[in-house]
Amino acid sequence: MAEGDTSDRESKTEAPTPQKLRKAREQGDVPISRETGTMMSVFALFAITVFLLPQIASRITTGLSGIFADAGQITIGDGHAGVVDTGKVLSALGTTLAWPLLPVFGTLLLAGLVGVLIQGETVVAAERIQPKFSKISPMGGLKRLFSPSGLVEFAKSIAKVTIVGLIALAVARRAVTGIWQGPGIPPEALAPYIARYVSYALLATTAFLLPLALADMLWTRFSWLRNQRMTFKEIRDEHKENEGDPMLKGRRRNIARRRARQRMAQAVPKATLILTNPTHFAVALRYEHAVDAAPVCVAKGADLTARRIREIARENDIPIIENKPLARVLYDKVEVDETVPIEHWQAVAEIVGYVLDLRRNIRRKPPAGSELRREA
Repeated sequence: MAEGDTSDRESKTEAPTPQKLRKAREQGDVPISRETGTMMSVFALFAITVFLLPQIASRITTGLSGIFADAGQITIGDGHAGVVDTGKVLSALGTTLAWPLLPVFGTLLLAGLVGVLIQGETVVAAERIQPKFSKISPMGGLKRLFSPSGLVEFAKSIAKVTIVGLIALAVARRAVTGIWQGPGIPPEALAPYIARYVSYALLATTAFLLPLALADMLWTRFSWLRNQRMTFKEIRDEHKENEGDPMLKGRRRNIARRRARQRMAQAVPKATLILTNPTHFAVALRYEHAVDAAPVCVAKGADLTARRIREIARENDIPIIENKPLARVLYDKVEVDETVPIEHWQAVAEIVGYVLDLRRNIRRKPPAGSELRREA
């Protein structure tokens, strides 16, 4: 298993494509640093200790003192009445504690939210919370434990426990030394004294975790991008999926060209005339009296397609009229099955009239700038 995983990683040498990264994010696979959340939680505890705890402590003390003062007057009945009385006491106690502690929970929640937002990757995916056997597999757990990411997490845990322990020990030693060597601390000043040194410990821990969180964010993103690498085959498959198989695309182009030739072979024999310039462009026009409001382009083409249009026209005795500027402009401006623009009606009408005269065996000179092609 390990050799296969190593070989698979070595074959994934290409940077991930934007589509691969987008799919990973849609599945909830994003780089998330745990150390950032830990750092924000410790900082939140520091803020609570320094800014909220003095006010919260006094409110809780006042509320509890009132409850304790009335404790002698509280009576708990028997049976159902006793349950109701107990509920009232617990409700009063919960209310006394809940409202002062609400800012504490709000601060912790806000810190956790900020810890996620500053990493720039916020994704909610149901797939991440679906149960998977691989998550509880012993072999999968061992692989994750001894993977590079697992070893990094183990090293970070050892470093955190060691350094945070040293910080706590140093702050506690200083606090205890201050009590021993001091003139004496009255009982009412003991809680603020302890809170002050706790805030020192939390501030020092935050200062230690800040660079650790920054380094972990960089490592997590690097490790995530490395895991998203792709093989040449995966990139080719993705390209085929996006652009289509080249063989299938070529087959579709051939089918489209064949159908276009079939449509042209059916449309050109119905044309009234073919305009050319004389070899590069050809435009087949149809005009039927009382049917078409204006001449209609039934086929057009350039170079080889233009030659094929002329061939079909000769096979079906369709007159081929050379008019270089008119053929060129109609090729550019008129699409198949569209009528000739009104600004060119006069020029086209003169040529159509000339062709209709030819059908009636009326011989006359072609319109100015036009010439009847008599190709073999």
